[in-house]
Amino acid sequence: MKVLMIGDITGSPGRRILGERLGLLQKKENVDFTIANAENAAGGSGITPAIARELFSYNIDVLTSGDHIWKKREIVEFIARENRVLRPANYPDDTPGQGFGIYESRNGEKIGVVNLLGRVFMQAVDCPFRKAEECIKKIEPVTKAIFVDMHAEATSEKVALGWYLDGRVSCVYGTHTHVQTADQKILPKETAYITDIGMTGPFNSVIGRKKEQVLERFITQMPTRLEMADEDVRINGAIVDIDTNTGHAASIKRVNEAFIK
Repeated sequence: MKVLMIGDITGSPGRRILGERLGLLQKKENVDFTIANAENAAGGSGITPAIARELFSYNIDVLTSGDHIWKKREIVEFIARENRVLRPANYPDDTPGQGFGIYESRNGEKIGVVNLLGRVFMQAVDCPFRKAEECIKKIEPVTKAIFVDMHAEATSEKVALGWYLDGRVSCVYGTHTHVQTADQKILPKETAYITDIGMTGPFNSVIGRKKEQVLERFITQMPTRLEMADEDVRINGAIVDIDTNTGHAASIKRVNEAFIK
């Protein structure tokens, strides 16, 4: 099974490039299942029900998220009834929505997806390591194909989770920083790993925002409106090929502008 993970979709430019190019990429790479992090899909912060439906129309199977999931109030009721939109599993148990799910790929095989939130330099939430264990125990009886989106700031925390889950899941991949890392690998027990799959959005920017406005905030330390940039829009992500009988990963490769030209 080939699984495509799409890095943080950032505003309307990120959604637009997916509408224009995602189908071509899926066809070219023979993708069976697509996961996208969409917590920045609405103007660069949050997601709305309408935007979730738009992204599903592009043949995205599951939307993961992170610390910005609640930025748009209207998502709260929607996420409570739409199991294809995940919030981090290590939010409190009575938080609306769910943090993991089991889905069916285009070839009819089952796949589990877990969404976690890091704690280093971020908000106080439950332990992502212990919560990962809980989720995996519920998914394992159904499928060995398990993908974990670790939405986190600290590289060390993501790397640690990769080692912790090596051999237990098919892939651990990071989101949140909007900067794709070049450390994709297959760990010793055949779990695919990459620290961050990057951003789907405008790269003539500072992680998606107009660079002039970001520079002004850094230099003056004054509140500055940060608007979405719209130039040099690219898709970032990664593709993992797994054996669904064992859940083991055979390969992982990064997706960047070279794959969508």
